[in-house]
Amino acid sequence: MAKQFTVPPVVFSSGNGVNPTVGNINQRRAPTAPFQPSRTPSSSSALPFMSFDMGSAASASGSLGGAISASAASGSASFEDEEPLLDELGIHPDQIWHKAKSILNPLRVNPTVHRDADLSGPIFLYLSLCLFQLLAGKIQFGVILGWIVVSSIFLYIVFNMLAGRNGNLDLHRCTSVVGYCMLPVVILSAASLFIPQGTSVARYSVAGVFVVWATRACTNLMVALAGGGEEHRGLIAYACFLIYTLFSLLVIF
Repeated sequence: MAKQFTVPPVVFSSGNGVNPTVGNINQRRAPTAPFQPSRTPSSSSALPFMSFDMGSAASASGSLGGAISASAASGSASFEDEEPLLDELGIHPDQIWHKAKSILNPLRVNPTVHRDADLSGPIFLYLSLCLFQLLAGKIQFGVILGWIVVSSIFLYIVFNMLAGRNGNLDLHRCTSVVGYCMLPVVILSAASLFIPQGTSVARYSVAGVFVVWATRACTNLMVALAGGGEEHRGLIAYACFLIYTLFSLLVIF
């Protein structure tokens, strides 16, 4: 036999006899937006989100502009203090011109300006010779560069073997002297553009004059710049004569 349990009745208290369900419905609040910023009474702007502090923004922009102008002024000052680009690369046009001008006088070569050796002038003369050969229809960039390197090493070895312990010629100075003394050969290459190809006697005669010019200049510089070569001037001149004869053969043929 099932046992029965007695459940006491549940009574909902309500004021003034109002139906509880209706009262709960009437007591519900109206729905609100998920986000509504509170308006301050002192704010007179119609857009509460567009209120900015213009004073702080102006001061910040002023400080930023001052920093930029200060950095630009310091950058311009440091740029003015820098050396020219050619000096940083080791290229001195005045020095190159004085060395080339000393070669132009075959009877009196000034060895003082050649004590400070450089390779910028020889490279310029090498490119000039290659350009004139290219105008003559001869592409000899690699040949001329190879011959300059071999000639410098050859003359360096010959001079130091002749001078012995008294010689103080280094390879850098030897390359500089050989390169600057290429100026007569460069002039010969430019003049050969206007000499007819058929007149071989005239071409050989002109080439011989320029070879003697380059040989004399190179020999005088070698003997003056390096010690121990005065007594071997003839052998040094012979080596220089062979070097510039090879370059002149490139030009006339």
